[in-house]
Amino acid sequence: MTEDLLSKKCVPCKGGIPPLADDQINDYLEQVSGWEVKPKKQGGKSINTLRKSFKFKDFRAAMAFLRQVEDLAEREGHHPDFCVHYNKVDFTLWTHAIGGLHDNDFILAAKIDNL
Repeated sequence: MTEDLLSKKCVPCKGGIPPLADDQINDYLEQVSGWEVKPKKQGGKSINTLRKSFKFKDFRAAMAFLRQVEDLAEREGHHPDFCVHYNKVDFTLWTHAIGGLHDNDFILAAKIDNL
């Protein structure tokens, strides 16, 4: 992961812009470790999402990590979807306003990894 993503701040996205192109996504993927682009059906079309799973020693450790992510997401103004499975947390990131991936998704991914 590069310092570049960690030094950036998520900016509000109100829509009206296209999601990142495949070449932009591939450039960003090289900067975040273990995150994968996965398609998701939304409103009858397929959109790109960014996904990663984290494993912890137990439920309490997973929840402690999520409290850190909560603080991070509030500071950044960009909020991940997540699901807890006892000691595993699955994250899915995408920018709802544009129906796909935005710079913010990769900034947040890098900052989650940095926790």
